[in-house]
Amino acid sequence: MKIIDLSHTISPVMPVFPGDDPPVIVNRAVIDEDGFAEKGITLGTHVGTHIDAPAHIIPNAPTLDRMPIDRFVGKGSVIDLTEMKNPEVDTAFLKPHEPLFKTSEFVLLHTGWSRFWGQDKYFRHYPILSIEAALWVRSFGLKGIGVDAISVDELEAADLPIHKILLERMLIIENLTNLDKLPKTGFTFSCFPLKLENADASPIRAAAII
Repeated sequence: MKIIDLSHTISPVMPVFPGDDPPVIVNRAVIDEDGFAEKGITLGTHVGTHIDAPAHIIPNAPTLDRMPIDRFVGKGSVIDLTEMKNPEVDTAFLKPHEPLFKTSEFVLLHTGWSRFWGQDKYFRHYPILSIEAALWVRSFGLKGIGVDAISVDELEAADLPIHKILLERMLIIENLTNLDKLPKTGFTFSCFPLKLENADASPIRAAAII
C-alpha cells in the first residue's frame, strides 16, 4: 500500500482566496516554559485544501457534519488537463473520459495549477468547467469532484454558477496538490473534513491510497 498526500500545508503565510483572512497560529504553551506544547488556531472553513458542502451555496442544503462519513472516501480517478490551451474545459474534452465518470466516486481534475501555489498566477486563468460541462459532470453519480486550483469558478464569478451546478449533486474539493503523482485509476481517494457543527466547508488532509 502507498499513500500520497494531496494537501497543502496550512500556515500563516499560505495563499488564501482574495478577501479571506490568512490563518492565525499562535503558541499557547511551549515545552521549555510550560512543560507541554499547545497551539491556538484561527482559520476559515475554506482555507487551503478543503471540501465544500452543498450548504456552502444552496439554502437549507446538507452541511458536512450531517453527512454519513462514507461520503468522504471512495474510488478515485484522475483526468489530465495539463495540455489544454483553453482555460475553459468543455464537454467535448470530457466525453472521451466518460467511462471514468461512470466507474468512479471521485474524479480529480489535474490542471497542473498547483505548481503556481504561492505565486500571483495561482489566482488567474486557471482551467474551469464550462456551464455545459458542469451539467454533464452532474449527471453522473459522483460523490465529489476535485481540482488543484483555487476554485471551480472564475475568481470574479460572484454568483458562482459552477459551484451551484455541482453542489446540487456532489461535494467539491479545491486546492489539491500532487495530482501528477497519481495513477489514472486504481486508488482510493479520501477527503475527511473536521466534524464542525453546521459546516459549510472544512480544511481536509486529502490523500490517495494506492
